[in-house]
Amino acid sequence: MDIEDFVSRSLGHWRSQRSAHHLAFSHFEAIESEIDIEGLPPEHPEVIELCKTYAVDPTQAIAPFRMTWEGQSDWDEEEVLKGSCILVPVPDGQVPRRGKLLRDQGYAETMPAAGEYHFTDDDTFVLVTAYDHAAAEEKIWFINPDVRCRVSLIKTSAGSGVVTASFSSEIRARSDR
Repeated sequence: MDIEDFVSRSLGHWRSQRSAHHLAFSHFEAIESEIDIEGLPPEHPEVIELCKTYAVDPTQAIAPFRMTWEGQSDWDEEEVLKGSCILVPVPDGQVPRRGKLLRDQGYAETMPAAGEYHFTDDDTFVLVTAYDHAAAEEKIWFINPDVRCRVSLIKTSAGSGVVTASFSSEIRARSDR
């Protein structure tokens, strides 16, 4: 699998159920979300702007996309968790199945972020992103075309301690169902 195939398989509307363990608070959280992933043309103004932010030639971007989510947590049932971000994969021209993933909003901190991705031998997508005060590691793999799993770790900035660990199962919602 390469990044273009991964993004293509990820497009659509997903229902996500995530369990998160916040070790700092000794707290378990259950989150249900709706996630939309839509492809963007490489010439989309937000894609070009994000590439400029990281001094990346926009012609190197492959399969940019927007991810939008809305969900609810059992930790604070009044709060609606929602957001949107632009993601721009930039494959490494020298090493297959590796590259950078530019984001206009990070996962662990709400700031622009650039992570390093690669695919394992079993086609698991692995993304590691360093932030100012934390580091995130995400792994995503497909069980079948309509089911994918995601594991996320939020670590201390030095990477020596885990702050949050979560597991998500994501089911593609079909419009014909």
